[in-house]
Amino acid sequence: MSISKTYLPKETEEKWYSYWLKHDFFKSVPDEREPYTIVIPPPNVTGVLHMGHMLNNTIQDVLVRRARMKGKNACWVPGTDHASIATEAKVVAMLKERGISKADLTRPEFLTYAWEWKEKYGGIILEQLKKLGASCDWDRTRFTMDEDLSEAVIDTFIHLYKKGWIYRGVRMVNWDPQGKTAVSDEEVIRKEVNQKLYYIRYSVAVDELSAMSEARATHHSPASSHYLTIATTRPETIMADSAICINPNDERYLHLHGKKVFIPLINREIPVILDEYVTMDFGTGCLKVTPAHDLNDYELGQKHHLPVIDILNDDGTLNERAQILVGEDRFAARKKIAVLLEEAGALAKVEDYKSQIGFSERTDAVIEPKLSMQWFCKMSEMAKPALDYVLNGEIKLIPDKFINTYRHWMENVRDWNISRQLWWGQQIPAWYLPNGEFVIAKNAEEALTEAKLKNPAITVDDLTQDPDVVDTWFSSWLWPISVFDGFKNPDNADINYYYPTNDLVTAPEILFFWVARMIMAGHEFRGEVPFKNVYLTGIVRDKLGRKMSKSLGNSPNPLDLIEKYGADGVRVGMLLCSPAGNDLMFDESYCEQGRNFANKIWNAFKLVKGWEVDDNLKNPNKIANEWFGNRFNQALGEIEDNFKQYRLSEALMATYKLVWDDFCAWYLEMIKPAYQQPIDRATYTTSVQYFENILKVLHPFMPFLTEELWHDELFGARDEKDCCIVAQLPAIGEINSQILNDLEVIKTIVTQIRNIRNTKQISPKEALELSVKINSGLQYQQYEPIIVKLGNISKFSTVTDKVNGAVNFIASTDEFYIPLSENIDPVAERTRLEKEKEYLLGFLKSVNAKLGNERFMSNAKPEIIEVELRKKADAEAKLQIIQEALDGLAD
Repeated sequence: MSISKTYLPKETEEKWYSYWLKHDFFKSVPDEREPYTIVIPPPNVTGVLHMGHMLNNTIQDVLVRRARMKGKNACWVPGTDHASIATEAKVVAMLKERGISKADLTRPEFLTYAWEWKEKYGGIILEQLKKLGASCDWDRTRFTMDEDLSEAVIDTFIHLYKKGWIYRGVRMVNWDPQGKTAVSDEEVIRKEVNQKLYYIRYSVAVDELSAMSEARATHHSPASSHYLTIATTRPETIMADSAICINPNDERYLHLHGKKVFIPLINREIPVILDEYVTMDFGTGCLKVTPAHDLNDYELGQKHHLPVIDILNDDGTLNERAQILVGEDRFAARKKIAVLLEEAGALAKVEDYKSQIGFSERTDAVIEPKLSMQWFCKMSEMAKPALDYVLNGEIKLIPDKFINTYRHWMENVRDWNISRQLWWGQQIPAWYLPNGEFVIAKNAEEALTEAKLKNPAITVDDLTQDPDVVDTWFSSWLWPISVFDGFKNPDNADINYYYPTNDLVTAPEILFFWVARMIMAGHEFRGEVPFKNVYLTGIVRDKLGRKMSKSLGNSPNPLDLIEKYGADGVRVGMLLCSPAGNDLMFDESYCEQGRNFANKIWNAFKLVKGWEVDDNLKNPNKIANEWFGNRFNQALGEIEDNFKQYRLSEALMATYKLVWDDFCAWYLEMIKPAYQQPIDRATYTTSVQYFENILKVLHPFMPFLTEELWHDELFGARDEKDCCIVAQLPAIGEINSQILNDLEVIKTIVTQIRNIRNTKQISPKEALELSVKINSGLQYQQYEPIIVKLGNISKFSTVTDKVNGAVNFIASTDEFYIPLSENIDPVAERTRLEKEKEYLLGFLKSVNAKLGNERFMSNAKPEIIEVELRKKADAEAKLQIIQEALDGLAD
């Protein structure tokens, strides 16, 4: 192929992704190989690619591609979630633009529009994932409202209802007034907001005034002879108050025990009740109790048998029970009621106040606690085995710091509100009889059969299906089973082969309401875990530590990044800063680093491809070839170990250093021929083999660049199926640690020579003489060609004593000398040596601290302790040599 100056990713990415698809490299069917399965966390059908998706799907693709190259039957199942609340909001907005109101449509008419919207926009995010290089088996793409997946949801509902685990009842729920539906606790986002704290006076019943006058003589109280004062952030709910609560131990209010007060503006009488729940030092110590509009108040009301007065409509406006401001939005009512209270002399004061408020994750509306008739699923019995799977290690959470969080959630699990007041989703299979009774059935025909058992005269026209749909998570908790048709055909070839899946990659914030529930479903419906490992990614933040969001404007468009840096560059950039379970501070410079890495590989390829081979030349690079072969095996071991521990960022960094440092900066420099000179056949062949193996190791991280280079004639002829995507990953060979250790010394020598050239401003083209006083026993003869070549040394000799008047440095424990034409500045040389001495003393101090640590010495492996002891000996030897050099300067 023609070679461009730099790597051009755009044309490469389009070409090879199409090629992989055409030749079914992503396709998986059960066979004799070991399966490796990942199911994608289905993104919302409303979604577009954001940075969290980029990270999550890059990690999945790396794991899948690596498994494929290890000879496993890799299957990555893609799909999308129907996202009831978010999608319904999108459809309602679309209809509004067309001048259509949802209220004017029948359910079937609305669903026709919803499916129209889904077909037009629902696949956008999956198409965007292809730009990233995601190697999903697209033939297996599923949607949580596919017919068979929806059928599985209904069957699951019926199964759990028959077990007594699904029930219907009035409970306090999180209500989204904009979406007009209940949402789960996990879909409520807590935000700190600036509010007002309103101090409101409640008049005390007139017949109590004399008793209060007597009490005032002995007690200081915020209550006057006519009123007591409460502090609230929600004055618009006072009309729903059922009581005022005080702490029975609060001496300020002993005189109010058993008394009654009037609610301002509406003058409804309510009792003063006693409960230690009230915090005496917050506000005035008097708490208004509004059971219909606060979860804690509701529980307090249940305890004290208080009436529940709901003054809010489903859309957050005040209803007739409020008596005043009927029809006003709750926040407009808050401002207006403050004015009314002030005019009535019932508003004592207003203070600025900060507190946490719940917002709907889907619509960003402020959540309203609301009593509502809903369907619930009991969690306690399902939670226990799901907890055991994690605690006994059958399912591993990575990193394991999340185990305690998981345990806390599972041990304090609440029943799951599974009904949503929407039309988009799986409709609850409950059918109501005219008398209010209901039956649970899969369809109207079966419902009629069940209903006739209660009343033989019932007809199908007498039955009304519950209008609610189930929570979206009630479909996605079945995902690992339902994508393989494990409900309708529980013994089919796919479910038996691919289930349980291997790895799940997801975010910690859905550990409970998706991951835990999938584990519950796996146990309940398959009797086993749904996956073996859960890799929990961190949150993508900007370099200031802020969570990336549209509202802050700090989140780049992933597709723009791919356009600018190439998919491989972005993949590398995301992974360089993404340790498992820890938030990553993303900076675009990481993607630039990824692009630079791609160009480095491209330039290395151009260098090797440009060499001419002379078959008559002998191989002068045996040591260099042997060294890199050993270094490659060593790096493979490091990479493999990192992957086993799911340290993908560290695995990439080990690969990065192997390629950039060891292969490009050292090996190619060791073996490359002089300018316009040929290379010997043995070295050329070996270097090409190494390069090919490097492409294999790189491929999971950088699939497009590696596939492009793989097919160049440099690596020989390929048939159409001989692709890097299915190349066998190299096996780890034997490692000669001696040559690796020796070459580290040689690299130190070359680096020191180059440093001296820089500090002394000596041209790289000017040859230098080098002599060594050997203390270590290292045999330099076999490494001399490398030192001479990379250091541009004209003469390399051995001496038995130090060389005066020469610049010296230390590698290992050996002393090296370079005589220079000009006199050495003793002051500058002393400064350099003192600096090196200071560094070594600090290094020695840290090593001695380790060796003096009893815990370290008793727990560390013997080979680790041996390494530390060797470091200590080396540092002491170097310090001795430096001190001798300093003493020589003094002479």
